[in-house]
Amino acid sequence: MVTRFLKGFVTVLALALMFPFALLSGFGRLPDAFQLFAQGLAMVPGLPGDYLRIAFYSMTLEQCPLKSRISFGSFFAQSSVRIGSGVYIGAYCVIGSCEIGDRTQIASQVQILSGRHQHDVDESGRLLSSDETSFIPVKIGPDCWIGATSIIMADVGQGTTIGAGSVVPRPISANVIAVGNPAREIKQRVRHTSSTA
Repeated sequence: MVTRFLKGFVTVLALALMFPFALLSGFGRLPDAFQLFAQGLAMVPGLPGDYLRIAFYSMTLEQCPLKSRISFGSFFAQSSVRIGSGVYIGAYCVIGSCEIGDRTQIASQVQILSGRHQHDVDESGRLLSSDETSFIPVKIGPDCWIGATSIIMADVGQGTTIGAGSVVPRPISANVIAVGNPAREIKQRVRHTSSTA
């Protein structure tokens, strides 16, 4: 009971502290201000940082419940993100436009790109700067595990495990284990169902 009260109090305090920053970023609609505060908050250490980050993102992302956690060094490059409840994001992740399902766990140093095509080239073959109109939100289903240092560029079905260091350039099915570069589905994940006598 006391723990729940303390968590509630700290959450309200974090929301109050982050409200001016959310306001200055246009509640996520001013990209430059949003990125400034997102990157700054990524470097706040410990439990206070966790509370401040989730409070800021709950007011600036399209959806971000307070019952998720975003660890030290991680930030969102765009505000066009929808996060489910109970999501855990490990340290030093960079996340673009995406949708992350309930209870999905993301290990450290994962990158979730806004689709596969970030840059175009002109007629002479010179690389052009990124064009937000070509960004495609990546969908990661609920109950997934995304291993450390993975790079996700395409959708991942629900209940799927992506092995550490994998690169996902094409969609991955639900309830499988996929590994490698490019990631390949190597086996079906066993689903446990509870039985009643």
